[in-house]
Amino acid sequence: MELRSELWKPSPERIAGSHLFQFIQQLHSVGDWDGPQLTDDAWENRKVFDSLHRWSVRESGRFWRHVWNYSGLVGDLGPEDLSDSPHPWERRFFPAGKLNFAENLLKPHVENHAQVTVTGLDETSGQFSLDRKQLSRRVYQMARCLRSLGVGPGDRVAAVMPNSIEAMVAFLATSAIGGIWTCCSPEFGDDAIIDRFAQTTPKLLVHATTAWYNGKRFDQRARVEKLEARLPSLAGTIIVQNESPTKPAEALDRTWRGDSASTIWHLDVLESYSSEPFELERFPFNHPLYILYSSGTTGAPKCIVHGAGGTLLQHVKEHQLHSDIHPEDRLFYFTTTGWMMWNWLVSGLASDASLFLYDGSPVYPDHGVLWRLAQRHRITHFGASARYYAALQKHPYEPYKHVPTDSIRVLLSTGSPLLPEQFHWLYGNVHPDIQLASISGGTDIVSCFVLGNPALAVLEGQIQSKGLGMDVQVVDGQGNQVIGVPGELVCANTVPSMPLGFWNDPGHERYRSTYWERYPGLWWHGDWALETDSGGMIIYGRSDSTLNPGGVRIGTAEIYRQLEAFPEILESVATAKKEDGDEKIALFVKLRPDTPMSPEWVAQVKQRLRSNCSPRHVPTWIVSVPDLPKTMNGKLSEVAVRNAICGIAIGNQGALANPDCLTFFQNWKP
Repeated sequence: MELRSELWKPSPERIAGSHLFQFIQQLHSVGDWDGPQLTDDAWENRKVFDSLHRWSVRESGRFWRHVWNYSGLVGDLGPEDLSDSPHPWERRFFPAGKLNFAENLLKPHVENHAQVTVTGLDETSGQFSLDRKQLSRRVYQMARCLRSLGVGPGDRVAAVMPNSIEAMVAFLATSAIGGIWTCCSPEFGDDAIIDRFAQTTPKLLVHATTAWYNGKRFDQRARVEKLEARLPSLAGTIIVQNESPTKPAEALDRTWRGDSASTIWHLDVLESYSSEPFELERFPFNHPLYILYSSGTTGAPKCIVHGAGGTLLQHVKEHQLHSDIHPEDRLFYFTTTGWMMWNWLVSGLASDASLFLYDGSPVYPDHGVLWRLAQRHRITHFGASARYYAALQKHPYEPYKHVPTDSIRVLLSTGSPLLPEQFHWLYGNVHPDIQLASISGGTDIVSCFVLGNPALAVLEGQIQSKGLGMDVQVVDGQGNQVIGVPGELVCANTVPSMPLGFWNDPGHERYRSTYWERYPGLWWHGDWALETDSGGMIIYGRSDSTLNPGGVRIGTAEIYRQLEAFPEILESVATAKKEDGDEKIALFVKLRPDTPMSPEWVAQVKQRLRSNCSPRHVPTWIVSVPDLPKTMNGKLSEVAVRNAICGIAIGNQGALANPDCLTFFQNWKP
């Protein structure tokens, strides 16, 4: 069944002022595309966009060159669009191109430095802002420091840092000199960090001394020495002292490090190295930029290597053509440095957006903290996870009753499917005139396959459009495209932000088997999805967690949608267990404190699923649990629950934020 309830459509003024409208004008002006221009009618614009999308896939080299020119990126793409290889996992865009990623964010060649700012905020009410010129000077200082420590092109710089300006400076400095950035956020456990960094053999460690969360201070100093002891590749460590935002620098304790010759104090970097600009070397378009990691819940985390040019090109496309970020817009995304949305956020500088970085809990001291931030700083683009919005709805916290939200033009959501009821709730409780852009992609491509669109209507439960330049399809088990029925999400063409490969993967064997083997010639993403007749997309969840009772595949999001009617359920995981030769559904629910699970209540849940879905959606077991396993990025791990109740070894429990809760599931008997 297709959901078609229209919740929002852009005004004619917004359409005409959008980057997408102006981009089409550019195509027309050079005669590269003879399709129609966008109109005042959001429904007619679906035909226009679909035509543009087909052209962007068919003429992908020309399309990406136009994105480069339109967004004002600097460097040289070279004469060749796509390297010639029979294997899609080996094809590279613009193989002769050259650029410097940091140069395209810092923009030393432009004069609007004062208009673009980066602001760091945290739970302690700390606030620190730099304009782009000030930020650039810090990056030049840090880059000189990194060079003095022997870091050069291709060397890895590993960081354990909160979402802060210092983290951003260290990343940009690393990319400025051709180093490769890799990062974990402070909530990761020691073993989880080692599982990641040991594979990439970093030359330098950047580590903060303190993390804050939920009003509590977490001392990180002991971890520094543990990591140094277990990472023999390290030649030095930069210590970022952030233990007290109000304490003067001279009062910060350094005695705990002794006389370590390999220690560099971040504050000394600011005093000892010149901040004068220097010419930034331009590296190959496909030079490695950073290494991100898979969740690692089914084995050692995969080390995913992303290229500088492809990442930059994809991010400016998504920021400008899909999210409609203009100069002087103000972009906020609640994220940690360990989630790909941090990388996506930082790239906003290339579109001249001012960025707002927040370190801490999104609900401390209360559920309104991020909305007060949005109101105080006049945020235009506000982003968070779907789980965060669901938590507001459950609490309930209704933003519009507490703070003005009129500055927000685009509300972004990702991390898990945004359910139809949450679409309605956000329009009713944030603002009726916003573009609600549910976006979906992943760490694998550090970007999106499907996302928002400033010229189209927002329909209940649907993601607005496919990404331009990306041949996104839903296919059946034989790899044939299907519309109107669920299937596997794939991409049928090479795009710039696909990984260069996995670190330490000779011959790309692991990379190929992960994405390209299931459907030859197609990138298999592992999402269970549906393309609607009207061109929208619905993501149901990971296809490896779909249920198969009686041989019928069921997306877990179908069950979760019905559970929204029960406010006493805080979180839930639906999974399956084989019994008597068939899969049977087990539903584990975390209830509000002091909420009993009565037989009558269980019967109500089952009846709603039976009536609104089908008898096959009804769980055999509904079980109240004290907690549910989550990844370090806060995502519920359906796979971990399934493996635990089925007696399958969970090889890397350190990848979970709360592995102790697995004991309940391992001991559970139907």
